[in-house]
Parts: sequence; structure tokens; C-alpha cells
Amino acid sequence: MSQTTSPGIGPQGEPVTGGPARPPERVTLEGRHIDVRPFDVDLHAADLFAASHGSAARDALWDYLSVPPFKDLDAFRASYAEAAKKDDPLMFALVDKASGKAVGHATYMRIEPKQRVIEVGNILYTPSLQRSPAATEAMYLMARHAFEDLGYRRYEWKCNALNLPSRRAADRLGFTYEGLFRQHMIVKGQNRDTAWFSLLDHEWPHAKAAFEAWLAPENFEQDGTQKRRLQDFRTK
Repeated sequence: MSQTTSPGIGPQGEPVTGGPARPPERVTLEGRHIDVRPFDVDLHAADLFAASHGSAARDALWDYLSVPPFKDLDAFRASYAEAAKKDDPLMFALVDKASGKAVGHATYMRIEPKQRVIEVGNILYTPSLQRSPAATEAMYLMARHAFEDLGYRRYEWKCNALNLPSRRAADRLGFTYEGLFRQHMIVKGQNRDTAWFSLLDHEWPHAKAAFEAWLAPENFEQDGTQKRRLQDFRTK
């Protein structure tokens, strides 16, 4: 980034042109493996509850989310009915194309159209979604929409600093680690140091090309095994 100078004034950042970004709306983003759909309790709650509860491994999915596992479907529905009404965070269900079932969720959050900054967060991937092309495609679809349709210039990822899988995911997806915010939050009565990551608009074309090359059918063997890693496609 270049800087400008003015007489009697210290160095200034480069000028930013264009107006505010658009706030995200409840739209559907369609992919090959996954659809990102506005969260609808009647359509998505039962499948998502069943896929995220009922075992110790599934209960562990909630370790770094702001709410604990729910005691039953009614409690889950009540909480998610309220969450689905909000515009920030704006919640989306991640719906498997083959089964039509919700297998996760994600939100746009901390939305600042004037600053053209938006975060992706509150991400829940159930076991069937984890480590799959659909998991990567969901993040690609949401990033593409934020940059190309809505006009944001900064796309953020934040997570508990102890959440190593989330930190690895951010790095794999092309986000840049920016630092640690110590004692940033209290979550479930516990301290949270927050790791901050970002992807910027001028970095998006390179990241997009890597996503699309990795997601291409020819990058996978017949058994679904990847031929090249996503990171390999970003190597300059």
C-alpha cells in the first residue's frame, strides 16, 4: 500500500474510492456440492440438531461456539428461531446438495458497510461436512459473494486462539494471520484470546483462482481423494 503526504500533516493512507458496500441479504448461494441458504428453522433445525448432537464427538462441535449443546430439539429450535431473525449476525444453513439436509451453518457478522468490512463466523460443520469439498465450497461461495456481489474490501475470520482446527482452516483458506487480541472476550465464563485473520479485496482474485482450481472435478480421484492441496494452488 502506498502513502500520501500533505503539508503540515503526517503520512496518510492511499485514497479509497467507491461508496459503501451492500449489507448482505437472505439470498441463496448455489454450489456444486453445497448450497448456502437463509436459515429456516422449519426446514433446517431438525436435520442440523440430529447431526450435531447425540455423542461425545458431536457435543465437542460446540466447544468454541458461544452456546453449549442443547438438551433437546425444542431448545435448539427456540434458540435458532431467535438467531434466524437477526440481520447481524445473518445466519445461513449449509445444505448438502445430494441429501437436501442441513449439515452446518455459518454467518456474516460484524457487518460494517461504510467501512466495507465483514466477518464470516459462527461456523458449525457437522461430521459429514468436515474435510469435504463441500466444506471448502461453502467458504468459497460466501467469500465470493462478499467481495464480488456486495463490494467489501476486508473479509475477516476470528476464532478462539486455542481453537487450532479453526486457525488451520483460516490459513488453508488463504486468510492472513494478523495477531492476537488478548483477553478479548469472556465466553461461557472462560477467557478467550482471539486470533484475527483477514482476506483483502486485492488478494481475492488469487484466492479465488486457487479455490476454483482445487474444487474442479479434475482435481479429485474417483474415490474423492484430492490430487493437489488448496495451498498448492496458491503458491506463486
